[in-house]
Amino acid sequence: MEQNRRPDVGQLTALLEQHEFKQLKDELETMHPVDIVDVFEELDKKQRTLVFRLLAKEEAAEVFTDMNSDMREDLINSLTDSELEEVMDEMYVDDTVDVLEEMPANVVDRLLLATDEDTRRKINALLQYPEDSAGSIMNVEYISLRREMTVADAILKIRQVGINKETIYTCYVTEKKKLLGIVDVKDLLTAGESRLIEEIMDENVLYARTLDDQEYVANMINKYGLVAIPIIDHEDCLVGIVTVDDAMLVLQDETTEDISIMAGVSPSEDSYFGTGVFQHAKSRTPWLLIMMLSATVTGQILGYYENAMAAMPVLITFIPMLMGTGGNCGSQSSTLIIRGLAVGEIEFRDVFKVIFKEVRIAVIVGLLLSLVNGVRIYLMYGHDLTLALALGLTMIGVVIMAKCIGCILPLTARKLGLDPAIMAAPLITTILDTCTILVYFNIVTAFYPGL
Repeated sequence: MEQNRRPDVGQLTALLEQHEFKQLKDELETMHPVDIVDVFEELDKKQRTLVFRLLAKEEAAEVFTDMNSDMREDLINSLTDSELEEVMDEMYVDDTVDVLEEMPANVVDRLLLATDEDTRRKINALLQYPEDSAGSIMNVEYISLRREMTVADAILKIRQVGINKETIYTCYVTEKKKLLGIVDVKDLLTAGESRLIEEIMDENVLYARTLDDQEYVANMINKYGLVAIPIIDHEDCLVGIVTVDDAMLVLQDETTEDISIMAGVSPSEDSYFGTGVFQHAKSRTPWLLIMMLSATVTGQILGYYENAMAAMPVLITFIPMLMGTGGNCGSQSSTLIIRGLAVGEIEFRDVFKVIFKEVRIAVIVGLLLSLVNGVRIYLMYGHDLTLALALGLTMIGVVIMAKCIGCILPLTARKLGLDPAIMAAPLITTILDTCTILVYFNIVTAFYPGL
């Protein structure tokens, strides 16, 4: 078996310029569709169209699916109606829906004209489901069996219709569209040909509903190691499946969104280089404005303790350390909690269990940090034991406070129906800066009543 090779863009471009189309086509046949898309990114519009026309129909459909929206739109405008119809015929319905959702209205109209009536009906049905729901990402092309069929009949049906289905590894047993059970191809191949499907089907079926959140469905597939999960509607009828490749895309998109939000950047579906400079600036500015303006509160608190800092200027030197430590501790806790919420490991009902664990962690971490910091201050600042004790106690208080806030805020966000990622580093750090100053000066003034 010949292995797919990584693209040599220079070689392919040279073949294209020399009009060596037969050799170029042979090279493309050895490449993976994703690698061909990488090559397309290095070509201009005219070259992309020429290369695309050299691809086999099945491969062209896969390449088309893997392209970004701008590249697809350019290609659609370059292809004839018959060429576009061939591509659409080879694409799965759920992939077609994904493409349509990213295209402008005039391009959508042309794509729909290139599909047959049955496909358009399926597309319109999927487009009616809410965004980010299981119904919006499911595939309506699955293999349905009847329980009175024999194993031989089932295998024959798979051979007849399996080529047009996204997966044949799991088949679904239905009666009047109601889901009765599932049968794996492995079970079909190892069972006697005369056995009935109802004898070998598994009636204990994991399923999701059309209005379930797509991330929830993707996590189910990941948790139970499924190839696909059946999707039923409000009447308990089987209407589609979500496959593992779709689940991977959902988790990738959700992770990208969470990372963006945690970094204080508005999520974008485009790649880094595919997003313009102005759009990058626009997505980053809101959080920066919020954090900048929220720092006003910290500044006012510092102004309130202006006399204390004037009387003992050395206090100012410890503020960056304490604020940095508090922010880092809070970010550590929030990151772990957000990750736990994302994979379903932690729920809001675990809030007290989480707080109890984080407090114990904070006590250990706080004692270690305060001990090291106390010794440092004692040695560097004139053997002032009072100052060392004050800073040591402040460190413990800041760490405990930061760990608690870092775990409570994401859990609270989830309870309120918000994305826990919004409670990540930027917001938690801003809140902790203010709280750290309050804890710091309250403890210091307690040790030094004259300030």
